[in-house]
Order: sequence, then C-alpha cells, then structure tokens
Amino acid sequence: MDIQLHNESPFQTIISFHKLIESFEEIASSNVDYRANYAKALLKEIEHLPEFRTGILDYSVIKNNEALIKNLLADLFPTALSQNEIKAVTIPFQNISFNYTDRFKKILRNAGDEFYMEIRDFDDHQFYVNNCCLILSSYYKQHIDFNKPFFYDIPDESGIEKHYRILYNADFMEIIPTENAVHLTQDEIDLLLDNYSDIELWKSKFPKGSWILKGFGIVSLFDATTESAISILKSNLLKPNTKTVAKDEVVANIFRSIFKIPNLKVGFIIYNPEEEKFIRPVKFDNQLQSFLLSKEQEVDCKNAFFGCSFENLLDKNEPFVISNVKKFIEESPNKRMGEHLLRQGIQSCVFAPVVKDGHLLGVVELVSENPRELNSVNATKLELVLPYLTDTIDRYNTDMQHQIEAIIQREYTTIHPSVYWKFRKESQNYFQNINHTKDYIFKEIVFKNVYPLYGQIDIKGSSEHRNETVKRDLKNQLTTLLEIFDNQKPNANLVLLEQRKFELESLRNELEFPLKADTEQHIQRYIEEEIHPILKNTKGSAKNEKLEELYFESLDEKTGLFYQERKKFDNAMSIINKKLASVLDRKQLEAQQIYPHYYERFKTDGVEHNLYIGASISPSKPFDIMYLHNLRLWQLQTLCEMELEHHQLKESLPYELDVTSLILVFSAPLSIRFRMDEKRFDVDGTYNARYEVVKKRIDKSNIKGTKERITEKEKITIVYSQNNEETEYLKYIKYLQHKKILEPAIEQFEVEDLQGVSGLRAIRVKVINNTANPAAKKITYQDLLDELN
Repeated sequence: MDIQLHNESPFQTIISFHKLIESFEEIASSNVDYRANYAKALLKEIEHLPEFRTGILDYSVIKNNEALIKNLLADLFPTALSQNEIKAVTIPFQNISFNYTDRFKKILRNAGDEFYMEIRDFDDHQFYVNNCCLILSSYYKQHIDFNKPFFYDIPDESGIEKHYRILYNADFMEIIPTENAVHLTQDEIDLLLDNYSDIELWKSKFPKGSWILKGFGIVSLFDATTESAISILKSNLLKPNTKTVAKDEVVANIFRSIFKIPNLKVGFIIYNPEEEKFIRPVKFDNQLQSFLLSKEQEVDCKNAFFGCSFENLLDKNEPFVISNVKKFIEESPNKRMGEHLLRQGIQSCVFAPVVKDGHLLGVVELVSENPRELNSVNATKLELVLPYLTDTIDRYNTDMQHQIEAIIQREYTTIHPSVYWKFRKESQNYFQNINHTKDYIFKEIVFKNVYPLYGQIDIKGSSEHRNETVKRDLKNQLTTLLEIFDNQKPNANLVLLEQRKFELESLRNELEFPLKADTEQHIQRYIEEEIHPILKNTKGSAKNEKLEELYFESLDEKTGLFYQERKKFDNAMSIINKKLASVLDRKQLEAQQIYPHYYERFKTDGVEHNLYIGASISPSKPFDIMYLHNLRLWQLQTLCEMELEHHQLKESLPYELDVTSLILVFSAPLSIRFRMDEKRFDVDGTYNARYEVVKKRIDKSNIKGTKERITEKEKITIVYSQNNEETEYLKYIKYLQHKKILEPAIEQFEVEDLQGVSGLRAIRVKVINNTANPAAKKITYQDLLDELN
C-alpha cells in the first residue's frame, strides 16, 4: 500500500466501503440465489470490521485485511482482467493507493524500490484548488471542467520512462461538510472562479479540513507513452527561443520512450542548400550532437564519406536505415561511413530527412549500440514526430536568417538607432503599398538643418612606421637567407649560389633607401621563384638543415615573407584602435542622453567620428542650441579621455606609436542625405561640400607660414573659422584646465590655406597625463593581445 499525503487539504479523508456495502445489502435481499448467497457471505466476513462502513482512519487496518478487501472489490477488479488492466483503489489527487491489479504490481515492481509514484507537474497549489473544485462540482453542482489530463511517469525494467494517463472513478465517494465548512453564495463562487492563483482566497472559503471526503475511488491507467512523449517533445520544440530547446539527454529520453529502446541516442544536422553541405549548427553544440559529423563542422553532400548511401535521402527525401552496421560494411561499397559509425559503437541507425514544401531542412539521426534495434519497421514511428521537427527546424532557419541579416546590418550597413525610425517609417510605407502599387518609389532619407561635429585621433606617422617595419622584416629575411647560403657545402651549383648571394646582398642594400611602391612585391617574387626552389632541392649539413627549418617556420602563411616586425606594428595599431573605439562607443551612449543624435565612427589609422544633431533627427523632442554646446563639450572631454587611454597603453604596446587628436568646428547647419549606392550618410548640397573638403585635408595641414603640422602628439587641436567658436571653446578649455584635465598653456595660430578654403584658425592644448598613479593596474601586452583576440 502506498500512502503519501499532501501537506494541506480542505478534506478530512476517510476511507470507507459504505456505498459498496450498501450495494451488497441490496443484493443479499434479492431473489437471485447465487448472487444473494455471495453477498451474504461477504457481509458476514466484514461484520467484525465496522470501520469498513463507518470509515478507516488507521491505514494499518487496510494492510492487515488485504485479502478481505480484495474479495470485497472482486466485482470491480475481475480476476480475468488483472493481467491486462492497470487499476487500484485510491483517493483522487492523493497518493493513497492499494488493491493493485497484477499488471499494476508488475509495473511498480519493475520501477524499483526507490521509485515514488506522483502525478506529473502537480504541486500543492493545484492539489488544494482541485479538491475545492471537487466540492464545487459535487456539492454545489457547479459545472466546472477542472480535470486536465494527469500522468504518472514510471520507468520500466530497462530504465525507459513510460507515461500513463490517469482516470478516476469517484462513484463510491461522498463529500460531507463539517461544522467548520463555509457556506458559499454564487457571488463567492464566481469570485473563486476568477481567481485561480489566489490560494489564500481558496483557503479562506475552504478552510483546511472543513469537509469530509468519505469512501474510495478507483484509478485506472492506460499506457499513453507515445502520445505523451510526442506532446513533451512538441512542448520543447515549440519554445519561442531556440536556445531553450531541450538538451541532448532530454530529447534522447523522449525518443527512447517512443521507440522503447533504452540506449537510443539522438543527433541532428542542418542541410545548407546554397552550398549543398550538411552542417552541425554551432547553436546546438552543447545540446544536440551529431554522429555523422562527430568532429567536422560541415561536410559536402557529394563527399565520398556519404558515397551513394544518401542518394535516396537527398533526391527522394526517404530515410536511410542501417539495421546492422557490420553487415553494411561487408556488403556496401561505402565502408568508410560504416566504419565511422562502428568506431562510435553504433550497430544500427536511422537517418531521417526533415522536409518542408519539398525542401530538405536537415537530418535526424537515431542510433543504437545493438544491431537490428533500429530498422525500417520501427523507423516509421518517426512519422509521428517529424511534423514538429519540421516546424522547429524551419523556425530555426528563419531565426538564423534574421540574425544573419541583423549581423550584416550591424557590421556592414549600420543604421544608427537615432535615425532608424525614419528608415522604418519608409519601410512601413513600402510594405503597406506593395500589394496596391507595382512600382513603389522610395523617398530619399534626408535630415535638414543639422549641426555637424567631427573629431579624430590619428596614429602619428603610421605610413612611415609601416614602411619601416616592412624594411626590417625584409632585411631580416634576406640576412637569414644569406646566412643559410654561407653555410652551404661546396658543390656543382657553386656558381649559381654565388650569383644568388650577390643578388640577395644587392636587394638588402636597396633597403637602405626609401621603400618604393613595388619593392616588397619584387623581393617576394624573387625569393619564391629563385631562392626557395634552391633551398628545397639542395641538401646541406645538419646545421644548415636546421637553419632552413627555422627559416620556413618563420614565414607568414599568406605572404611567404617574414612578418615579425609588421605583426608587432599591426597588433599595436589594432589594440589602439580597439581601445579608443571602445572608449568612444561607451561615452557615446552617455552622449545620447544629452539629445538623440546621429553617430558614426570609422577605424582607419586611428579612429574618426561624425556626429549630427538637430530637430529633424528627433522631431518628438524640442531642440535647443544648448544641446549642441553640451555635445561639443562632451566631444572635447571624450577626446581627452581617449588620449589618456592611449598614454596608459603605450608602455604595454609591442610597437610604440603616438597619436594626435583633432576637432573640426562647423557652426552652420547643413543637410545629410542617405546615399543608397554607398549605404551611408553624406552631406548634401554644394555649399556643404566645403565641410567635407576641410574634413579630408585638415589633419595633414601645417601652421601657416611654417612646415609644422597643426596636430602634435598628446595635444588636442581645435580648428574653427569664427570668433564666436573661438570664444566658446576657450571657455571649455578653461573649464577642463580647472578640472586638471588640460595643461595651462594654450597655443593659437592660423592654418595654411587649403584648396578653396582659407581663414581657418586653430587652438592647441596638451592633455595632462594623470595616469602615472602607482596604484593603477599594470597592463601587459599579453592582456591586450588576449583582449584583441
């Protein structure tokens, strides 16, 4: 007998056979002799147990009279059906059960002694409310459909979880109110029906133990394993977020229940029709494995690995079944795939196509470690689940396409959030008109009367540094080759070797002069065509062979040249750009709180940024010129922070590089237009083009009448043309000097005339290096490299 009660219930539960006894008393007084005699005999047997009629509170009475109770319930539990029916006496919703049929006993015995039988997903809240609904239905005659499907999940002797649907018969029960029962009006009942989740309300109307549940019920189970497993699978597959799709073991357990195979494993691969490849989706790496692509990320469908085995699967969308892998290896020409499966301990398998609208989406893999456990007969069970898998994979593909498009937009054709609304509005207009007009003409995306802000931090002398590192690598490579040639043994090729040595030395001498445009390509071609064949076809001493081995290990895979010095330079450039861009992006989020504005930045030999602010970009928010001044001060402060970030990086960089900072002030409002061909914003109109000309040339300009550049390391240069702009920025500088961000000295000068532009002036001021704090965390090059990668 299994007894396990929930903590609280509106019922005092009394097990009683009074209704059954009353029916036997009627039979005993009938004229049917054999039935009457049978009833009288049973009634005589229970005369000494009045609690069978009045109610059993001590459950040991049931345990001590199991045989008598079985006889009493014989009409309800026919012996002839005991091996087939799954029945027991119970109290609805409670784990009180006894008088099991033989099949029920066998199921519980196979589950093991440690198994505890409880209703799936049935908590104390549901238990209490369901009991209350039982009272409302039986006593108050309310028509309430409160019995959702209930299931017991019980493992069999192989450990396969089977699912049994629960049906209750409550004909032999009655519900009796105690003196503590609360009499309910219809309004109170309606209130309860509208507040299922309010457990305290239910308990106030049905206090604990305020009703008596007298009698017994009968629970009947039927095996609904396949239907329930499919339902569980469907619930997992239909989750809105594909990341929450059930993990490997959960999915495998569901399929084990359907196929009744305890060691069944499940895998999955996606089909990519554009490239005709099978792909193991990265998203499910830790969830669903693949047995076909156990280590490979993707395999071409025409690959010899699949041979002709997958022809029906690909062309006719039919499952591919191997019931005996060892036999498949012996008889099939495609031994490679069979051996691949056998190495994983797979003895039988099914590879079923997931198809929608005639298009292959992927392949479900079912594998077993026993031969013939999976075969063409039980493979037909997949027809029950493939529709749900199809919808899930189709949804996964759609979601993947949306994410790919989002990545493309974010990484390649970014539309800044501040102007996204206008693109969305135009897209909505197109969408709404697409079915009504054949040729919808997109309106141009233009923002008028916006104020521009431009700034940059440029890596000083980047071209010279790059050329210098190229020369160093080329010199090192030529020197290494000369050393190898010097150690060559004399042989018949001596004359040729001497000539090549002379040519290598000549090339090295050329590098003492400024690098020409084609020097690197010329040396690369010469080494590949003239030097490498000699090294690969000439045997030398052990020392020389070691030198050659080290030489070839030092070559860059892509260029075939030394890349050590340039790598340091490139890494330094990448680290600086990434760090400075991250500061700018982080500060830009704060700047958007000042007033929504358009923002874009570019990584070149440094970091540039464009800002545009005005009422047309954010028409729902009133614009005031004060927001422009706020943004200008923000820009100046941000460049100071970027300068300090670079200063902190310098000591850790593999190649020391300095930066210069510049701000271009332009007070006249202009218009920006989205260029459809270039997929980016640009200033609009002839007059506004002057601004673009200045932007492109200003950082290479000199101070008027000198050969000195207007930009200088560790200093910020502010270029302007109007007196009011000068006054404004001098105020900002004074404020930042007060904050100990800028040094006291201020340089002011005129800028040399540019083509078509004159009258520009500039302010230059140095940023105070206040990062020399001994408590500051020391940044190592390895830290930076790890972050970069």
